[in-house]
Amino acid sequence: MNTKIYYTLTDESPFLATQSLLPIVRAFAKSADIDVETKNISLPGRILAAFGKASDDLDFLGKLTLDPSANIIKLPNISASVPQLKAAIAELQKNGFDVPDYPDAPANDEEKAIRAKYDKVKGSAVNPVLRQGNSDRRAPKAVKSYARKNPHSNGVWDESVKTHVSSMAADDFYGNEKSITLAKADTFKIEFVAEDGTVTELRAAKPLLEGEILDATVMRMAALEKFIAEQMADAKAKGVLFSVHLKATMMKVSDPVLFGAFVRVFFKDVFTKYADLFKELGIDANNGLGDLYKRLEGNAKEAEVKAAIDAALAAGPDLAMVDSAKGITNLHVPSDIIIDASMPAMIRNSGCMWNKDGKLQQVKACIPDRCYAGIYDAAIKFCKKNGAFDPKTMGTVPNVGLMAQGAEEYGSHDKTFIAKGKGVIRAVNESGDVLLQQEVEAGDIYRMCQAKDAPIRDWVKLAVTRSRASSTPAIFWLDPQRAHDREIQKKVEVYLKDHDLNGLSIKIMSPKDAIVETMTRAKAGLDTISVTGNVMRDYLTDLFPILEVGTSAKMLSIVPLMAGGGLFETGAGGSAPKQVQQFLAENYLRWDSLGEYFALVPAFEQVATTTGNKKAKVLADTLDEANGKILEFNRTPARKIGELDNRGSHFYLALYWSQALAAQKDDAELAAKFAPVAATLMKSETEIVAAYAKEQGQPADIGGYYLPKPELLKKWLRPVEAFNKIVDSL
Repeated sequence: MNTKIYYTLTDESPFLATQSLLPIVRAFAKSADIDVETKNISLPGRILAAFGKASDDLDFLGKLTLDPSANIIKLPNISASVPQLKAAIAELQKNGFDVPDYPDAPANDEEKAIRAKYDKVKGSAVNPVLRQGNSDRRAPKAVKSYARKNPHSNGVWDESVKTHVSSMAADDFYGNEKSITLAKADTFKIEFVAEDGTVTELRAAKPLLEGEILDATVMRMAALEKFIAEQMADAKAKGVLFSVHLKATMMKVSDPVLFGAFVRVFFKDVFTKYADLFKELGIDANNGLGDLYKRLEGNAKEAEVKAAIDAALAAGPDLAMVDSAKGITNLHVPSDIIIDASMPAMIRNSGCMWNKDGKLQQVKACIPDRCYAGIYDAAIKFCKKNGAFDPKTMGTVPNVGLMAQGAEEYGSHDKTFIAKGKGVIRAVNESGDVLLQQEVEAGDIYRMCQAKDAPIRDWVKLAVTRSRASSTPAIFWLDPQRAHDREIQKKVEVYLKDHDLNGLSIKIMSPKDAIVETMTRAKAGLDTISVTGNVMRDYLTDLFPILEVGTSAKMLSIVPLMAGGGLFETGAGGSAPKQVQQFLAENYLRWDSLGEYFALVPAFEQVATTTGNKKAKVLADTLDEANGKILEFNRTPARKIGELDNRGSHFYLALYWSQALAAQKDDAELAAKFAPVAATLMKSETEIVAAYAKEQGQPADIGGYYLPKPELLKKWLRPVEAFNKIVDSL
């Protein structure tokens, strides 16, 4: 029986690694009569699909997730900010693709239609489509064991550290949130009612299901701008770096606006003095300082404006840097400061970020909205009091995350609006009754979120199942002071009664209390399952893995789809852009494909379970064994030229996997097939590894960042013909 595993083509370093890894995976899978078929969900792939220039592979996979046979390997993809989107469009146009420019300010219906298509591509366009199940994410035992034997540094912490988190005290999303649970199925549309009574429909009526939770909240721009100015003054007085931590990629409507507020306030005098010029050049603070510099190029006032910016930088607090050597600040590009990557990295670095001189300095971390800022605040205070975590002894914190069917904020994009004036934004049901409403001023950010009942019930079931399977206590992180969480907690308390909890330790705690208890247990070497909503799932599955094993790229992430299939997510792509830069400069790729290796094991297991394919189970077992050897013998990529990189790691995967297949006793045919392969690879090890090393140190031209050329990808990512022949012969 021929079976398919769908493997996603994405972006940046995961995409580059795929060029080398996928031929190996396909060759081994074919021995069990399994086809590995690719689907392109990359940023350029999504752009081309939006304008009918390529097949819509994301739509295909979205529909597939509703099929019980779905078996999808999902690699990290770009959740594009506007600057990234524009760069990808320019590269596509350069390569002859007829796609339109991104209209910053649509002037007619045609441009509005173009903008609407691009808005569906940018930000978190992929995950809400594919995540039709809740998340089970953890560090595999082999990874945890390796980290304990080969510990990384988590810095040095004590009470003298001045690093801290600053958040708004009122008028943020957290403080203004309202939430209800629907007693019966209904519909809701979103309207803006101006002061003069004029009603404008912002979103047409959409269905609501019985038991669904609906939220509405608002971030008041005046309060945000006041907060930013106060924190700038405080950072300067305390002598710490000023930084902002948001998620302008996943939260593609709200967070770029929050980011823009930081840029505007930091450079207030510049934006005021040059308002007319900036309007003429189409400069939007939401796109960051980098876009501002780009649009200034060649203008008669370029030097004058740059001098004014330099003066503002000198007068303000020291800014945290993304790249000190290149002068790229924390306010340059909204997609450069992804909170779930930037905060754990800072905590690992003794609470420091890089300053303009390329030195580590303590930080004020501005996370304006309080919905999730408290977990980072509590984590920093814990480290100050208790010192840094020791990877040799600390416990592990797997996560069960509510994310199915666009749950919570990550599904809010089509329900987030920037208020055009003073008035009320409201949700109105089929009968004309107001379900929820918020008063707004011009510039305020209004956001609605949904969480359906079935995913919540499934989430509770998954949490209980994981707690029992691993004999690990579980904590639901729910804040009684937050309207949304109160509605969720009511359901959790009811649905827990559907399960036998005998012998289990399952608690419900506020996030601030939960992280303290979890960290206390981790410090003592004890494991705890965090059971959280969608955004906190994202944050914690970077924070704890980075502290535990040094990276979130080695995590195993299984999404049991509610329809019965499986989505297997790999690694984390936060460092992907820097890895591409290194590859282009030095022909050295340090992306770690261990996440892909681990994800393939349950994918093969699913094939075996659903189809009775015994060879698939042998592939899974032997790959699991090979993964253990990859870690045991440290065959994961290092960080600099002269050492093993991603392609060399793939060679060792093929070697160890073929050795395990040759040695196993469950399938004589597979053993006979792979015995000569293993022998040849073993014999050629020194030659092949040396050939990969010889390739390093020279610039690698792949013909484009977003749209590399296939022939150049093959040249640079599969450069050792001796190894290619062995793989291709399979």
